Amino acid sequence: MKPTVVSADVLFEDHRGQLKWEWVAGLGASERRFDEVAVRKARSGADLVGYLNYIHPYRVQILGEREVAYLTNATQDDCKRRIARIVTLEPPVLVLTDGQAAPDALLSMCERAQIPMFATQEPSAFVIDVLRAYLSKHFAERTSMHGVFMDILGLGVLITGESGLGKSELGLELITRGNGLVADDAVDLYRVNQTTIEGRCPELLQNLLEVRGIGLLDIRAIFGETAVRRKMRLRLIVHLVRRETMEREYERLPYEPLTQDVLGVPVRKAVIPVVAGRNMAVLVEAAVRNTILQLRGVDTYQEFVERHRRAMEKGG
Repeated sequence: MKPTVVSADVLFEDHRGQLKWEWVAGLGASERRFDEVAVRKARSGADLVGYLNYIHPYRVQILGEREVAYLTNATQDDCKRRIARIVTLEPPVLVLTDGQAAPDALLSMCERAQIPMFATQEPSAFVIDVLRAYLSKHFAERTSMHGVFMDILGLGVLITGESGLGKSELGLELITRGNGLVADDAVDLYRVNQTTIEGRCPELLQNLLEVRGIGLLDIRAIFGETAVRRKMRLRLIVHLVRRETMEREYERLPYEPLTQDVLGVPVRKAVIPVVAGRNMAVLVEAAVRNTILQLRGVDTYQEFVERHRRAMEKGG
């Protein structure tokens, strides 16, 4: 999936209320967008915004008190050179912060080069935090996966498996046990930083769960606000398999925790065979509780191996 395009006018309107800024120059460049090369090179959207820096082109350039002083407190020729160099950075937007007044030479340069410039009373650090969070979400790598994504005991869990194994029915039972639904059938996944995958529900499917024989259920209407979530961080994938698949493809006691690569991030994985008579909701919650222990550094399998080693040493 391609990153969402962000133009100057979209950036301005989306933060008009929060940053209380004004558009002071470059009004004719409202369609100016982030350079695609910069988006591809950036490790995340956070790399697309920062203080005025001649080393990093193609980013939103923030000009606070120190930056404006650097552009104005020099000889006339040096000031002209410093301001002219900003054009070579090809910034999508300039933002004046800390209530700084725009130098006339900078205003003229923005008009000539058609570079949008916004001005706000808010401090630089706050503006950077807001814009980095916004751009990180917009330009996050993304994909979609089939399954039921839930908040189970506070952990973001994606239930996957072959069709017909009862993923949605399992999701419904987990909801009745006090857990929350994020998405059913299709889950949009975003890598919001180098180690974090965030899952959300496509707008078309929000609050809905399809159960065979019953149809579509509006979980929010049936169970209330606490039964649904807008988004969760993906921490565990529970993969449902038939017993013969489990016996053929997976170890009974894996030596290392299983993981699955999602957008370049390894996500813990538990494989549970579906057999008639098993309480799948209890098994999934047990897998989640075990994962929480592992995340806290408690590895039951490794403790068992160590216990077994000590027992053999005593016996020897």
